[in-house]
Amino acid sequence: MKSTFTRLGVRAMSLVASAMFFAGTVFAQEEEVAAGAQEKTMLDKWVIDGGWTMIPLVILFFITLFLVVFCMMTLKKDKFCPAVLRDELIGLMNECRVQSAIKLAADSPTYLGRLVAYALPNIDANRPEDLGKDGISDAIADFTANERPQVMKYVDMLALSGSIAPSIGLFGTIQGMVEAFAVLAATGQADPTQLAGSISVALLTTFWGLIISLIALPAFFFLKKHAQALEAECVNSIEEMVNTSINVINAEAQLARIPEGLAGAEDDEEEYEEEDAEEEEA
Repeated sequence: MKSTFTRLGVRAMSLVASAMFFAGTVFAQEEEVAAGAQEKTMLDKWVIDGGWTMIPLVILFFITLFLVVFCMMTLKKDKFCPAVLRDELIGLMNECRVQSAIKLAADSPTYLGRLVAYALPNIDANRPEDLGKDGISDAIADFTANERPQVMKYVDMLALSGSIAPSIGLFGTIQGMVEAFAVLAATGQADPTQLAGSISVALLTTFWGLIISLIALPAFFFLKKHAQALEAECVNSIEEMVNTSINVINAEAQLARIPEGLAGAEDDEEEYEEEDAEEEEA
């Protein structure tokens, strides 16, 4: 009898556990379905309901994000003016080893390396006072003018993206408003609920156009200033190299221009003081 009750109890517990497991599974599935329906509703509400105009805006949104990341990875100091290369070039120019500096720069794919390899061959050894600095400056200006469009190509695309995105959004909004008022004119009924829904859908494109613009335009101005700073650093570095060689070559001449008696100025002052004291005693 006892064993019978035991078996019945075990079976009852098994049935209860199975029912609880089945109920939990059904509840979890219902939650997943509800979550999926909610996600779909959010997608419809914020993207799909905007109409076909959302297609170019979505494409432009991802292009803008790609351009921001790509430009940030491209405009790095290591690709423009690496500190190691700069120090090595200044060291060579401090020893007036111009050919070695040109060779070292030509082996580097960086902006500074290409700039040095382009500009330093214009050094004029027959003009030790300035090494033909005007010709070097012209070469630097030519190089930067030729390289700037390539450096700024993808940065300028951000400005373009930030400019046309609000225009596309406004086009979609105007189209939606025209359709909404066309329906209103056809039905002759001003249902505020239906009209408000149509207007909110029409404004989605302007909303996304402004979001793209708010991402693209600040990124454009920041990256533009960053690129200009990197370019200026490279130009300042090569000017420092040339000035270093000029100072080394003209070191003796510069020392010769120091006024005589500068080193013994204290002795001269003592002599003047002694003469003044003798005059006072007399």
